[in-house]
Amino acid sequence: MRKVILSLVALAVLWAAPVRAAEKAKSEKFFFKDGDVVVMIGDSITEQHLYSNYVEMWTVTRFPAWKLTFRNVGISGDRSTGGNRRFERDVLRLKPTALTVDFGMNDGNYTAFDEKTFKTYYDGLQGMADQAKAAKIRVAWVTPQPLDTGDQGKTEPNKYNPTLEKYGDNGVKEIAKKNDGLFVDQFHPYLAVLNKARGEMEKYSPITYTPGKGGDAVHPAPPGQAVMAASILKGLSFPKLVASVEIDAAKTSGTAKNAKVTDVTEKDGRLSFQQLDQAIPFFPPEAESILKWSPILDDLTDYRLKVTGLKDGSYEVRLGGKKVAEYSAAELAKGINLAAAALKEGPVADQAKAVKTAIEKKNQYHHDRIFRGVVLAGVQVPDWLDLKLNQAEIERRRQAAFEERLAKMSEYDDAVRNALEMKPHTVEIVPAK
Repeated sequence: MRKVILSLVALAVLWAAPVRAAEKAKSEKFFFKDGDVVVMIGDSITEQHLYSNYVEMWTVTRFPAWKLTFRNVGISGDRSTGGNRRFERDVLRLKPTALTVDFGMNDGNYTAFDEKTFKTYYDGLQGMADQAKAAKIRVAWVTPQPLDTGDQGKTEPNKYNPTLEKYGDNGVKEIAKKNDGLFVDQFHPYLAVLNKARGEMEKYSPITYTPGKGGDAVHPAPPGQAVMAASILKGLSFPKLVASVEIDAAKTSGTAKNAKVTDVTEKDGRLSFQQLDQAIPFFPPEAESILKWSPILDDLTDYRLKVTGLKDGSYEVRLGGKKVAEYSAAELAKGINLAAAALKEGPVADQAKAVKTAIEKKNQYHHDRIFRGVVLAGVQVPDWLDLKLNQAEIERRRQAAFEERLAKMSEYDDAVRNALEMKPHTVEIVPAK
C-alpha cells in the first residue's frame, strides 16, 4: 500500500512538473524581468500617464514579488528626433535596463505619407536605437495607434491613419528588426476594435473617448488607453494566469497554480477555504466601457476557480465575507474566470485599488516635481531680484534638486511594493438564498 501511495505521489509530481515548467516559460518569455528599471518614452500620449500607468499596474500586479521600477519621460508635442536629442538627459540618466519607445503620432504632421518626413522619423528612431545599444538597454519599439474619429464607415479611409500604419509597418518594425529589439504592434489591434464598433453601430460615435468630456481622436481617454496597454502587453508576451484554484467539495481538498489553498472545510453545504495568491487581477474601472467592444479583461486575466462535488443549485461566491458573484453548480464544476467579479468588491478589489492609487501618486510626483518640475522647468529670474546666476550655476542647482527629489522617489516605490504585499483571504461557496 505504501508503494502505491508513493507511486501516486510520484505521478502527481511528474504531472505537475510540466505545468509549472510551462508557466515558468511564459514568465520567462515576458519582456520585463525581475529587477528591471523600465523607462517609457514618447510624446503627449505617453505623458498622459494612462497607458503607461496601466502597463505598469498590470505588470506589478501579475508579478508582485518582483522588484520593478517604472519611470515615464513622455513630452507633449515630441517626435522621434526630440527623443533622440534628449535621450541622454531623460533616459540614460535613469539607468534603465528596459525601455519602451512610442513615437509617430506627431512625426507624420497629420497629413498624407511623405518619404522625406518619414526618413526624419526613421533617423530619430535609429538615433535612439544606437544609444540604447551602447547602454545595453532592451528596447520594445511600439507603433503609434490609429486615430478614432467620428467619421462613419471603416477607420482606414481617414487620411492620416494610412500614414501612421506605414510609420509602424515600415519604420518601427524595421528599426526593431535591424537593432535586435522587440516589435510591438498596437496599431492593428486598436484598429480592429474600432472597426468592430463601426460595424455594429448604426451611427458611429468614438468609443475610445467621449467627445467634449475628455480625450480626443489623438489622445484617447481611459477606454482607448486600456486598448493601447493591452495591445502593448500582448506584444510583450504578458502571461495571462493570475491564479487557478480547484476544490473538490466532496473530499474537502484543493489544488492551486500560482496560489496556495489551506483550511478547506465543508459544513451543511457551505464550503470555505483560505487562498493566498501570488498575483492580483487588474483592470482600470474607468475604462470599463471598452469591454463592450473588446474582451481585454478576459484576454489578459485568468483568475480561475473550479469547484466540483457540489449538489445541484445556485451558489454565492464570497471573498472576505462579501458576495462577489453567483453561479450554478454546473458552472463552478466547469470552472469560471472570477476576475471581473473579484474586482468589484472585497479583499482582491481593495488590494487592486490600493496598488493603483500608490502607482498614480508615485507617477504624479515624478511628473510634477521631477520631470516637469526640474528637468523641463525654465528659469526666469526677475531683474528686480538682482540675482547674478550664470548658466553653470543654474544647471548645478537643477542637478542638485533633481537628485534630491529623485531620492524621495524611493518612498513612493516602497509604497507601491507595500501595497503589493500578498495576504490570504477567505473564499466561501454557499447556497444562494
